[in-house]
Amino acid sequence: EFAVFKCEATANSVTGHVRVNSNNLGDDREMKILTLNAHSLVEPDYEKKLALFAQVVWREKPDIMAFQEASQSLAGSPLPDEEAVGYQPVAGYEGRLHRDNYGANLAGLLKNFGLDYFWTWVPAKLGYDIYEEGLAIFTRKPVMETDQFTISAVDDYHNWKTRKIVGLRNEDGWFYSVHMGWWKDEEEPFSAQWKCVAERLARKKNQLTERQGLWLMGDFNSPASVRGEGYDLVCESGWSDTYLLAKHRDKGSTASGGIDGWKDGESESGMRIDYIWHAGEVSIASSQVICDGKKYPQVSDHCGVMIETESGAQG
Repeated sequence: EFAVFKCEATANSVTGHVRVNSNNLGDDREMKILTLNAHSLVEPDYEKKLALFAQVVWREKPDIMAFQEASQSLAGSPLPDEEAVGYQPVAGYEGRLHRDNYGANLAGLLKNFGLDYFWTWVPAKLGYDIYEEGLAIFTRKPVMETDQFTISAVDDYHNWKTRKIVGLRNEDGWFYSVHMGWWKDEEEPFSAQWKCVAERLARKKNQLTERQGLWLMGDFNSPASVRGEGYDLVCESGWSDTYLLAKHRDKGSTASGGIDGWKDGESESGMRIDYIWHAGEVSIASSQVICDGKKYPQVSDHCGVMIETESGAQG
C-alpha cells in the first residue's frame, strides 16, 4: 500500500528556478519511462491527485514522463516566465502558460521535493469549451531540441478531433507524447493519423546515433486485444511494444470500458490502450501498470505505464 508522507507543497506550487544540469545520470544507467493520460483539470479532486502523483514521481524518479490530456484553463491567469520551473517552450508554439497548467504545477511540486525536470508542452484543442487540452514531455536530462506537429487532417482549435504530438530530444534520443484518435472514426481515422506520425518520426530516427533511441508514448485508443486495427498497424510499422519485450510484466490493463470515448465499447474489465513504443528492438527489464489503486493511488481515469530498460539498452 502506498504510504503518504508529509508534503507541504500544494498543487499550485510553481515557484523556483531552472537548474541546468543532467542530474548526474550515467550513459549506461537503466532508464525509467512513464506515460499517463492525466485527465488533469477534468479529474475530480484534481489538486489532491496531482499532489499524490508528485509523490509517486518522487519515489520512482522516472527519467522520462509523457502526459496526455495535460490541460490548463482557457481563462486562467498567465504564469510569469520566471515561475515556469524547467519549462522549455516547444518550437512553433508561442502561447503562454497559465497558472493552473498541469505541467507547470507538477514541475513545481517536484521542485519542492528537490527533483528537477525539464519539460515542454503544447495545447492541441479546446476541451469542454473551457480547457486547453495538451500534451507534455518531462526529462531529467537537458533538452537539446523540441518538436510538435498536427497529426489530424483537421487543424481547428475549436474542433475536438484535432490531434497533435509533442516531443523532445536529449542525449538519449527522441521522446514523443501522443493521444491518438479511434480506428472507426470516419472523419479522423486512426490509420491516417498514424501515417502522419510514422512518416515524420522515421526522419527523426535517421538522425540518431546507434546509442540513441526513438520512443513514442501515450494513449492510442486502440486495444491490444483487437486484431486488424490500430495496435496491429503500429506493430507492422516497425515499432516494438515494450510491454511484450519486458522480462517481467503484469496484466497491463490501463483503462476500463467506462471512460470517455469507450462507454459503448470494450467491457468494463479493462483494456490495454496506453503504450510505450520503441522504434526497433530494445532490452526491457520490466513493464508495470501504476496508479491503478494497487501500485500507488489512482490519479486519473487511466492508469499509468512505467517501464525500465536494461543497462546499455539504448538504440
